[in-house]
Amino acid sequence: MALTLSPGELVAAAERSGSPGLLARHETWERVPLGEIADVLNGFPFKSHAFNHDNDGIPLIRIRDVGRDASQTYYSGAYESQYLVQAGDMILGMDGEFRVAIWHGPPALLNQRVCKISIRNPRNYDLRFLLYVLPGYLDAIGAATSSVTVKHLSSRSVQQIPLPLPPLSEQLRIVEALDDHLSRLDAATEAVAGAKRCIKPFVTSVLDRAALGISLANHSDQAGVQGSRRLLSGFSSKRFDYDALPHLPEGWFWRRASDVCEFISSGSTPKAHLMHPGSGEIPFLKVYNITQDGRVDFTNKPTYIDRETHNDQLKRSRVRPGDVLTNIVGPPLGKTAVVPEDHPEWNINQAIVAFRAGPEVQPEWLALVLRSPFVLSMLQKTAKATAGQFNVALSTCRELPLPIPPVDAQIALVAQSAELLEVSDRFAAQVASTSLRAQNLRQAVLRRAFTGNLVSQDSDDEPAASLLDRIRAEREVQGVKPKRVARRPRKTVAQETLPPPHASSTPPLTDSVQQELPL
Repeated sequence: MALTLSPGELVAAAERSGSPGLLARHETWERVPLGEIADVLNGFPFKSHAFNHDNDGIPLIRIRDVGRDASQTYYSGAYESQYLVQAGDMILGMDGEFRVAIWHGPPALLNQRVCKISIRNPRNYDLRFLLYVLPGYLDAIGAATSSVTVKHLSSRSVQQIPLPLPPLSEQLRIVEALDDHLSRLDAATEAVAGAKRCIKPFVTSVLDRAALGISLANHSDQAGVQGSRRLLSGFSSKRFDYDALPHLPEGWFWRRASDVCEFISSGSTPKAHLMHPGSGEIPFLKVYNITQDGRVDFTNKPTYIDRETHNDQLKRSRVRPGDVLTNIVGPPLGKTAVVPEDHPEWNINQAIVAFRAGPEVQPEWLALVLRSPFVLSMLQKTAKATAGQFNVALSTCRELPLPIPPVDAQIALVAQSAELLEVSDRFAAQVASTSLRAQNLRQAVLRRAFTGNLVSQDSDDEPAASLLDRIRAEREVQGVKPKRVARRPRKTVAQETLPPPHASSTPPLTDSVQQELPL
């Protein structure tokens, strides 16, 4: 079964997908199929027995290498020179995300599922202009085939992409303007990305320094520090090495979770007909209801169970406000939160464990410690992996060693950490907002460029209609008669006085050669 898109349908698909106007064009421009301005060469299915990672032979560009400057795969067999790609050539991945890029690496061979696009005459169409234009079409194809398990793009489909055709001089002006605008935007985006990379290490530092009392440790009192493991003496665990735990500040002690919690219990899941989405009596929490920043978010696909199920079949997984929840099935592990007071009773599924703090530990401290990367890493090392899924045993949670300071220190450290984490959350929100604005700005710049509004029009430019005629004349001289796309009729004086039609502003493309995208 194949999904087909005509050029006109591709234009409409791009508009629906939110592509940044890349399929639009200015009223003085024409439209030309990519196959009329460029050659599209499919890669060759080189035999895998000649592949190696030992630098033996010539680099081989596979689909994973599109957008990279080098390939880790080499080919040591015979090949034809037509499949060589040089630095500066444009390549396109024809499966998955349909990435397009300029190759900057050494001479390399073109493997199957990657094609090379070569502009025939740079005086007709600029390669850099094509590099800016083409991703919008590829995004549109990807959006139109979002339900396809494995997306595949044929070279014939690439040849039929209906590109906008401005005068060559205008193409060059657009490229120059885009280079200027987007290079500055890219520099700002990289600065934002750098700031974003700092957030996780900061949160890690805050949680670990608080949980292990690093900022409070008095290293001059070694006797007090070294005694922090004495309450674990006499206990043994196959999962944790209690003797290897780091020393804590004076007055702090390592304790087993089961010794400082009233109970530790995992949840369970009833049959599907007993769970009710949207509304019900008892809120039923799943892992996706626990956020990475330590909150319960029951607005995310809320599920309920009835009170009878809560008190009977699921009575062992009942939880209440103040209980601390953490997931034991991942990835990721470490999603931890305190049950809020929104409801007097809750229930949890089998992928969550509930800790009910005893008198020696505050729930907020328990949640902070369970989020600490140091404590979390101890849990993760015990996790059993099955089919890419990590599972932590309930008995492991009960044996987990936790750092327990005096209650007043717990309260103070929780408050200090909350202030710092709040700063981090605000910063993360600002970074996310800035990233979104940068993305929207990029889209806006591209939209202006490909609707003819980024640079000025020049009456001295060769008309796009003349350029299109020359492109087709050159093709006919080469002995290949192109499949013509109907040109939009030029306006007459009478036509200019008529109101615009109610149909789509995208001109119809009557020669709609079908695009094949196998499902």
